[in-house]
Amino acid sequence: MIAEVGSFALILALAVSVAQIGLSAMARVRRSSVLAAGGEGAALVAFLGVLVAFAALMHAFVVSDFSVANVAANSHSDKPLLYRVAGTWGSHEGSMLLWCLALTGYGAMAALAGRGLPRGLKALTVAVQGVLGVVFLAYTVFASNPLARLDPAPVEGRSLNPLLQDPALAFHPPFLYAGYVGLSVVFSLAVAALIEGRVEAAWARWVRPWTLAAWSMLTIGITLGAFWAYYELGWGGWWFWDPVENASFMPWLVAAALLHSAIVTEKRGALSGWTVFLALAAFSFSMLGAFLVRSGVLTSVHAFAVDPTRGVLLLIILGVTAGAGFGLFAWRAPGLAQGGVFAPVSRESALVLNNILLAAATATVLLGTLFPLIREAATGEAISVGPPYFNLTFTPLMAALLILLPAGPLLAWKRGDARGVLQRLWAAALISVAVGFATLLLVSPRHGWGAAGVALGAWLIVGALAEILERVRAFRAPAAESWRRLTRLPRGAWGMTLAHLGLGVFVLGAVFETSWKVEAAEALPIGGALDAGAYHVVLQDVVGVEGPNYDAERAQLSVTRNGRPICAPSPERRFYPAGGQSTSEVGICYQGLSHVYVVLGERRGGGEAPVWLVRAYWNPWATLIFLGPAIMALGGLVSLSDRRLRLGVARRKEQPA
Repeated sequence: MIAEVGSFALILALAVSVAQIGLSAMARVRRSSVLAAGGEGAALVAFLGVLVAFAALMHAFVVSDFSVANVAANSHSDKPLLYRVAGTWGSHEGSMLLWCLALTGYGAMAALAGRGLPRGLKALTVAVQGVLGVVFLAYTVFASNPLARLDPAPVEGRSLNPLLQDPALAFHPPFLYAGYVGLSVVFSLAVAALIEGRVEAAWARWVRPWTLAAWSMLTIGITLGAFWAYYELGWGGWWFWDPVENASFMPWLVAAALLHSAIVTEKRGALSGWTVFLALAAFSFSMLGAFLVRSGVLTSVHAFAVDPTRGVLLLIILGVTAGAGFGLFAWRAPGLAQGGVFAPVSRESALVLNNILLAAATATVLLGTLFPLIREAATGEAISVGPPYFNLTFTPLMAALLILLPAGPLLAWKRGDARGVLQRLWAAALISVAVGFATLLLVSPRHGWGAAGVALGAWLIVGALAEILERVRAFRAPAAESWRRLTRLPRGAWGMTLAHLGLGVFVLGAVFETSWKVEAAEALPIGGALDAGAYHVVLQDVVGVEGPNYDAERAQLSVTRNGRPICAPSPERRFYPAGGQSTSEVGICYQGLSHVYVVLGERRGGGEAPVWLVRAYWNPWATLIFLGPAIMALGGLVSLSDRRLRLGVARRKEQPA
């Protein structure tokens, strides 16, 4: 009965979304506040309907109601409660329902929080958000019903993919979708502004907080996914340029460009057309990601489905929605205001260059992701594009961007002083070069590029701190004055500093882990040993372990350095009888910022002297890889808390009668 209530609520949400479109569109045509309120109310009701459906599906997973086809295909009564809850969004159908929940939730927020927008623009935004809701709710109801019944109901389910039964993956999709789908409001705002034929500073001011919220959530989601890949897949790495990883990375890059472009539109009224284009592109890339992971065109441990029929429907949705948005842009863009002019050396120019490099980086990732698919469709020849391509194309673009990044905030609007900026950053440059040379001399003289990468990370960190020192006039004003300025800095400034500093922390971790990583692998008997750099790993024993829904072999190892005990990791090799699948659970010893990373492989041989494949890694400064993005996301949230950017606080002053 609960599943039927959920199905009815989902259909009701679809019908109410249709009403949301009609009421909001008519409100714009008739300039009616009553109709606008009706459209906003419909947006809230649509969200509540999807929320009821989502709760019904979650209930079915928690109580193991195998009469629901989705539960039978993706759950098992032996699963721990956390993974039964996570099973709600662990399948194609459930993930699309989560997408709809986020989409209607953001629509309700836009309806309730958009007090600073002109009435016509807000009504159109709610209407466009309703169109997106109708499209994806219709897909979910008619092609991907998560609450469809199964008759006869099986006694037991087939369980969720064991790779997805992990705490990080339990929280990864909600954060990722909060970022993916949050960009839908930006898309709706862009379409509404194009229909109105007017892109103003107030519009850009409203775009920024929505983009910032989505970008922050997307950062957290991507980081959780990278951390999951790091310790769950047992490959010893954290990023593999997997096409599904790229599918989430491309919207992140475009959203980062949009954040910077919107600043120019808000402050100077320039780049309005480019900002609208990025707003359309950001959510279009999110929809592209939804298509890639659900169409069967990609083979990946991250992919949700391999159903080409439903994939074609998603491709049609992508083509119609993105095509309509960009078609409207092509029609309206020539009439958009050009904004103020600015000198080649100015903050506007720095942000334009930032956008050019981010756009080029996104294009290289898009090409590397889609080219194998296009080539296979055209010739039937399967090829792969891996790290060598991305290292050759993406890395130089990002390196150029990171070199220029600290200078941008120090440039003045309209006309900047390049010499003055260099004078403010000379100490940061000197420290960065010194750090690079120290790394080259003390760590390894054979890794020149690695030392250059460390210098680049130091440049970002010290440059971010230098920007704060410049704001408070440190060493140029009395200490009391500098302290007063420091305590009165807006949260937006702190957020920007944290984001840039976090990027530098990430670069340090990624460069160190990539350049100085050590790997060793051997088939070891009980008592056997191998060395990973300075660490000596001994296989003490392997014991059988019975988990809640799996059987495992657990290795007991000891790790020493120069004869001194360091840790005793216990990696496992698990077998899940319900699905007949095996997974590896790695053992990680945290040594400051670095990790000793151990994986237990398959058992070989038999009799009295079996051996196990053991792989050990020394991953220096790997903690910074995940700490850096966490600081970046924190920076985004701190900026979002700034009174000047908080959703719903911008109000127009009353005009005298």
